[in-house]
Parts: sequence; C-alpha cells; structure tokens
Amino acid sequence: MTDNLELSHQQERAFQPQRLSAPRDFLMPDAALKPKSSLVLEIGAGKGKHALSFAMQNPDKHLIAIERTRNKFEAFKKLAAQQNSANLTAIHADAIAWIVHAIAPNSIDSIYILYPNPEQHNPNQQWLNMPFFEFLLSRLQVGGEIILATNIETYMDNAEHQANEVWCLPNTRSQVASSSQRTHFEVKYLARQETCWELNMKKPEGYQTRFDKWMIADVSI
Repeated sequence: MTDNLELSHQQERAFQPQRLSAPRDFLMPDAALKPKSSLVLEIGAGKGKHALSFAMQNPDKHLIAIERTRNKFEAFKKLAAQQNSANLTAIHADAIAWIVHAIAPNSIDSIYILYPNPEQHNPNQQWLNMPFFEFLLSRLQVGGEIILATNIETYMDNAEHQANEVWCLPNTRSQVASSSQRTHFEVKYLARQETCWELNMKKPEGYQTRFDKWMIADVSI
C-alpha cells in the first residue's frame, strides 16, 4: 500500500499498529464515533487539571483525555463526574493502544502532551523519538497542532530537533508564561521559578504518512 508513497518525513522505522491489542474493556466512545464538535486529544491527563479547565473554556470542542496510571485516573474521573462536562471524555488506558483502536485518520483538531515523563534513561520512549509519532500525525487534521510542554531543557532541545529534522513539521518553541497553571506539574515547576518550554507543531497541507488511510480492520499495510 505504501511502496510508492512519498512520505513527508524522514522516519525510516515504521510503527506496526496491527500488532497492538485493544486495551482491556475497550469501548469506542461516542465522541469518536459521532463527533458533534472539533475533537481534541490529551495524552497523559494526570488528575485532569488541564482537561477540566479546557472543557469548561471550550464548549465548542470535545476533549478526549487519556491517563494510564490508575490512581491519577480515579482522581480525574471523580472530578470529571462532579464537573459533568458533556464535552469531556476521560479514558483510562495506554494511550498508544487506545489511539490505534479508537481514532480515525485526519480527525483530531489538536493534541496536548503536557509534561510527559522525560524518559531520560530511555530516550527511545520520548514521544518524538518513537515511530508511533508518525501514526499520531496521521490522526491529526491538516492544519492541526501538537502542543508539547516540558520543564526539561534537553527534552525540549531533542523534541525541537526531531520536529525539524525527522518529522519536517513547522514549529514554534516558546517559554511558558510564569502565570500559566494548566497542570499540577506546571504550577509546581513555575512556583519553583523553573523555566518551562512549549513546542507547537503544525501539520501542513499535503503532509503524508504511511497511515493516512489506515484503520484497525486494515492489516495489509
């Protein structure tokens, strides 16, 4: 299927989504099946501080927020139930497997990855170093953005390099405002007067990946 495809990036090693089983108790959310508004994705939602605030401030968008760690998710789920925002779906799962099984190509308006585990001892697991990042880009709409934030300068340096040299994405790096309070980590880091960085990456018109037409039922790629 992809032998003659001219890819828009320089990632040679291909992600293999057909090898991933669905997460336990997987159910396709209505927001993914029948989107009534722009879909936004958050990977690593923690206890939901950003997700809850985003849902309240953006009633025209539907946020699917994924958290893998059980105790953080349970705290998030409790707060989400109290807030009862119709445009917020909280998911307890491994994000990679869940996205492979639930998210259609070219369907996500923006993706937030805020203060991920820096994986300093295992850099192959940093988001922009993984072949999965190509699959993630295939789920993003043309003109859509991935927003990455971290307080680790070396992590941001690598992410910016990968965005430019491997993924060939237009991007902007900036410092997070000292007044920002999107996540509990962000509040803590800024209170300690640490510098936090944000990288905004945009998917340009005509961007091509191996997975632009790939859905879970299609294992011929």
